[in-house]
Amino acid sequence: MSGATGRVGQVERTTAETRVRVSVNLDGTGVCRVSTGLGFLDHMLDALCRHGRLDVELTCQGDVQVDDHHTVEDCALALGSAIDRALGERRGIGRFGSAHAPLDEALARAVIDLSGRPGTWIDLQLRRAMIGQVATENLSHFFTSLAVGMRATLHVDVLRGENDHHKAEAAFKASALALRQAVSIDARASDVPSTKGVL
Repeated sequence: MSGATGRVGQVERTTAETRVRVSVNLDGTGVCRVSTGLGFLDHMLDALCRHGRLDVELTCQGDVQVDDHHTVEDCALALGSAIDRALGERRGIGRFGSAHAPLDEALARAVIDLSGRPGTWIDLQLRRAMIGQVATENLSHFFTSLAVGMRATLHVDVLRGENDHHKAEAAFKASALALRQAVSIDARASDVPSTKGVL
């Protein structure tokens, strides 16, 4: 949905495993207020918001006593759905975005198409089992769930790196920069950027 303060989407997702509330303003300045119960996930969400220039408020009460999977997945699904709602009919958006981002020795690439067709190809090259309280396998799953929620095609690759924290953060930063391009409004266009006429 759109509002006077920008393109805003809100979602509340409640399951037996988590309760997530999220609000996203696509035309923000990168203000990020998140609390997921997982410090490393909060850190990655902060990078996504700040570099994507998204204003995000997100809280999650999840079953982290079980493990991190449900919290990571449901936060990503809810955030993606809020972005999808904020995009509305997707008129006038850039639709495509691509970016590289380094963090010291690590370099990541992200390419996004807000196509309406979810699909992901993720290769983060992570070697550790955990970063903080988050299983590294669930970082890849975050991107898949985010793409499902926002109905996007997303490719994320870590091209090089040694430190897994650096590699993961570079991937989130590259994704943020690509998303920023894709959601941006082209002042010259008011149509849906698709030969089908819908996204």
